[in-house]
Formats: sequence, structure tokens, C-alpha cells
Amino acid sequence: MNQNELKEIRRRFKPDKDNISRIYGCYVNAAKEIVTRIDMSLGLMEQEETEMYYKILKKSLSGTLGRNLIDIEFSTAQVESSDEHRLLQALRTSHLSDESMREFMYERIIETLDLGDESFVILMASDSYDVPYKGGDDEVFDEGSSEVFDYFICCVCPVKDAKAALRYESEEKAFRGASTGHVLGAPEIGFMFPAFDDRCANIYNLLYYSRNVSEIHDEFIKGIFNIEDVPMSAGAQKDAFSGSLSTALGTDCSLEVVQTAFEDIREKLAIHKESKEPELPEIYIEDVDDILRKSGVPDEKINSFNEECQRQLGSSDTFNPGNLIETKKFEMVTPEVKITVDPEYAYRIKTKVIDGEKYILIPADGSVEVNGIEVSVEE
Repeated sequence: MNQNELKEIRRRFKPDKDNISRIYGCYVNAAKEIVTRIDMSLGLMEQEETEMYYKILKKSLSGTLGRNLIDIEFSTAQVESSDEHRLLQALRTSHLSDESMREFMYERIIETLDLGDESFVILMASDSYDVPYKGGDDEVFDEGSSEVFDYFICCVCPVKDAKAALRYESEEKAFRGASTGHVLGAPEIGFMFPAFDDRCANIYNLLYYSRNVSEIHDEFIKGIFNIEDVPMSAGAQKDAFSGSLSTALGTDCSLEVVQTAFEDIREKLAIHKESKEPELPEIYIEDVDDILRKSGVPDEKINSFNEECQRQLGSSDTFNPGNLIETKKFEMVTPEVKITVDPEYAYRIKTKVIDGEKYILIPADGSVEVNGIEVSVEE
């Protein structure tokens, strides 16, 4: 799925659209026992409650493609005859009305997912989208549809413990102690099946959501979808990239080299954003090789970097550049100090050895404040 297709589906999650009629699910305690099952009509709910459910479901399609939202691909053999794909298709084609299939999905999630000692709620909802025809100039025609996209969303939300608070009691005209009760948190993980590729159903793919970009719950992906080659999380990609740089380059991994790599990757992301291209940006290992070569890194160390990247990436030879750097800040960390600089001025940071001591040098033009107090910098 690309960004435009994702936005199109996100727009479905509004209470005034009446696209979802029922919410299914179950409440699971810390002992992994089902406390209660959920089967509710949204049409019978208060508007505020309906809006909350829509907000939770929409949250499982939030974040950035390639970071929070990951494409999961099934093999042809799985689509043709696997139990995991049959279950997904049964839930989809029945619009979640098949109770036995729902129960089977609950059981598999409970057995597979590791959320520690947290209680959680599994929520599921289905939708049938009459996909409007879109012209060559991306103009959408409301009348008529090219096809119907049947899909469902499943998400898992941690249940937060009760919190004590002082609430105003109007009859007593005083604040009294009260508990807010157990609260349903934002989704930790979720998925949409099938994927909405080229604005139609792609049963070979699904879109997987993880709130945490570093911990995507591999055990869930392997257990529910039977996927052994789990895509690298955004955090794992960043670690693989930075680890390969420092390991392969050694003493040649200088501030100047990292600054150059940072600026080149940041520029690629800026160009991609300006182009409004809906597909995910990519950067090949060879592109980074060129950056290192431009920075004067010896060829043998560039080859070492290449080999280390390929070892960590496996069969892939590309990174999502948005996962490699923080585009909104340039950060330097020592055991004692953390320095954050606007990326526009990252090039002004220098390192230098003075009288045997290593220093990080940052120009202090203009005013300088320490804990909100303006201080002077004398010559």
C-alpha cells in the first residue's frame, strides 16, 4: 500500500459515514483468560462512545508506512492452502459474522501474543467499501464504483489500571475521591486484511501495525501469519545501519563522515517529500557506498560496510531512509552530555583534540542561555 491508498482507507473511519455496523472482540485478563466477549452494534451506542471506538480502530492504521505500518507478504503456497490464510479469508468473507472463526482467532492471539502481565482487549471490525472510480488525473467520481473492497481490521489494546482522582460532585458542591476505572489504551498492535493495493484487494498481503517501531512483536507475526522471515523493524534497520558503519569503518567513522551521510539521506527524504510520490522512499546499500567514498573512506572499509549490511539485512539490499536518521534533529551523546542541534546547522559542529583532551565544538553566535539564564561568552 502507498500513502494515498492508506489515506483513502483512513477516511472510512468516521462515525458519520456509518461504514462499520458492529464491533467484535474479547477482554483478556493477565492470566490469559477471556473475561468477557464483545458483540455490539455501533448504531445502538451513544455518539461519544461510537467516536471512541472509531478512534481506536483508526489508530491501528496510524503512523508512517515502513515504520509503524509494515507490509506482510504471504507466499503463493500459503494463499492456496494454509490454515492461517484460510482463517483470514473466512473472517473477511463472513464479515466477521462467523462466531467459530472469531473464537479461533481470539485463541490464536491469546496463545501467541506476549504483553507481559498486562490485560488486553482484542477488537475486530469489518467494512465493505464501494471503491469509487478514479480518473487519470486522480479525479474521483462519486457515482459508480470499480469494485467492492471487503476487509477487516483487528487490533490489540492494553487495559490500563484504575487511577484515583478527585472529581467534582455538583450535588455536594465538593471534590470527592473517585476511580476512573479500567481504561482501554491505544492499540499496541493491529492489522488490516487484505491490503488495499492499486485500490483493490490484494489477498497476498496485509498491513501490520505496531505502536512501538522497535518492538514489533515478532512472536505475534510468526504465530498468527506463519511468517518466518519477519520484516525488520524501523529500530532494527537503524541499529543495523549504525552498527555496520561503526564496525566496518572503525577509526574512519568520524564526525565528518556521519555528517555527510546524514545530510545526503536527509536530502533524499526532502526530495521524495517534495515530489509527493506516494510510494515509500528507498536507499540502496550502494548509495551509502557512494556517500562514504565521497567522504574519503578507503575502499576496503567501504567493502566491509557493504558486507556487514548484507549480513544484517539478509536477502534485502535496501533501507527505508526514514528509518536511518532523525530528520528533525542531529544528536550527539557522550557519557556525560547530550547535545541536540537543528539539522540545518549540524555542519557547524566540529570535533578537536586540544592538549590531549577530546572536545566537541559548537559555535555560540548570538545569545546563549543556561537553564533560562542568558550568559555572556567572553573572548
